[in-house]
Amino acid sequence: MADIERIESAAVDRLRAAPDLDRLRELETELTGKQSELSGAKRALGGLGPDERREAGLALNRVRAAVSEAADGRRAELEAAARATRVAAERLDLTEVRAERSAGHLHLVTQTMEELEDVFVGMGFEVAEGPEVEDDWHNFTGLNLPAFHPARDMQDTFFVDRGEPGDVVLRTHTSPVQLRVMAEQGPPIYVVIPGRVHRNEARDATHLATFHQIEALVVDRGITFGHLAGTIEAFTRAYFGAGFSSRLRPSYFPFTEPSAEFDIQRPDGSWLELGGCGMVHPNVLRNGGIDPEQFTGFAFGFGIDRLALTRHGVADLREILSVDVRFLEQF
Repeated sequence: MADIERIESAAVDRLRAAPDLDRLRELETELTGKQSELSGAKRALGGLGPDERREAGLALNRVRAAVSEAADGRRAELEAAARATRVAAERLDLTEVRAERSAGHLHLVTQTMEELEDVFVGMGFEVAEGPEVEDDWHNFTGLNLPAFHPARDMQDTFFVDRGEPGDVVLRTHTSPVQLRVMAEQGPPIYVVIPGRVHRNEARDATHLATFHQIEALVVDRGITFGHLAGTIEAFTRAYFGAGFSSRLRPSYFPFTEPSAEFDIQRPDGSWLELGGCGMVHPNVLRNGGIDPEQFTGFAFGFGIDRLALTRHGVADLREILSVDVRFLEQF
């Protein structure tokens, strides 16, 4: 916690002292990028206990907000000063000034994924990752989807020409990582799993062959459906804001029982379907090497691409793949 407070104080002081906009942009990258102390502190959360990790995660979220506020405030000051200088000099016809080329920035999906990770880390979760090329057992059979199970038809699959025919695939969801975490780590498990997935589907306004998902997995003693509902509600308010809420509707997924779809309610009263959830099926716990008589768990997940575009009012998922600078520089 002392390191986090020191990082916050130093970062805010340096941002407030930035002499110009170029230096401010450099500082933002230096202080919040992947090689920054802040990112290093985030990665170090995995070595803490659950209570310490939750406290430190909340503190890191506070630091990010303070750094962002300091950067925005200094940017406003510098931009106002620059405008005043231009007006005083009366040397520029602003109708003929060509905008400077942008140095580039993270893609909208990457921005959204990192924002979601930060929210879950602030709730006490760790980030887990896994391979995109998976074997059939991790992608299907171990998740209670044995060969010829009708639910496999819900996930059109790209098969990889390796090993036995049909045994290696491009993962169709991020859930195989659940089995890997269960086997490697064991309970208690509180992880969030972001990543890219692939399904053999024709591209249209609502479907892509390659897209992104994020899901959360909790396995511990005494976990109930009430914990699932409460976690989804806490996530909804933390990510979307206090004016949003959530609801669960009965559904079916082979790897959870009971299962549900969860929706979020916007401040205007309308509902948006976000993803699926449920209590981890006992067969899946067994396949992960966990005794379902001793431990229970829940999981929920949703697509990142549609969420990112919905927040900005973009209706066509194919825009995610756009290389049109006029579209990309809006975000």
